[in-house]
Amino acid sequence: RRGTRFHAWVESRFEELALPLLGEDEHPGGDLEEDPAIRDERELDALKEAFARTPWARRTPHRVEAPFELRLAGRVVRGRIDAVYRTDDGWEIIDWKTGRSHSADPLQLAVYRVAWAEQHDLPLSRVTAAFLYVRTGELVRPAVLPDRAGLEAILRGDASWALNVPG
Repeated sequence: RRGTRFHAWVESRFEELALPLLGEDEHPGGDLEEDPAIRDERELDALKEAFARTPWARRTPHRVEAPFELRLAGRVVRGRIDAVYRTDDGWEIIDWKTGRSHSADPLQLAVYRVAWAEQHDLPLSRVTAAFLYVRTGELVRPAVLPDRAGLEAILRGDASWALNVPG
């Protein structure tokens, strides 16, 4: 997965956090040598410099690489949330994107948001989520993120959830 080394760098940047101990094979993306786009040190340095220009570089996340497990429509979804920050109104999930394209799927954020809210017994309204495209510093907040019912409808192949979304 693109960005493995970048994620490891950000995690180490915030090393004062109580983070789960991860083995090399447990980091997102697994083997660092498999990511030719990040293998070049200049590329990684450029990502670090770009990240340093974002407001997120000056904020300390509550959690980095936060693991979750969520059951949706009879399926178990497991993953790690890149970063969770405290806000005045609750929590903000930030997913760092290090690739060149801006084609991230908002459903990824929807899953993260539901997982965080349910893990911490929070109303979904107190959890926001966005993609940070690190190279450009662009923060993308999808207008609509399905809730649990919407995600389960999508997994069942029923897109009628979209008809009930304010819009």
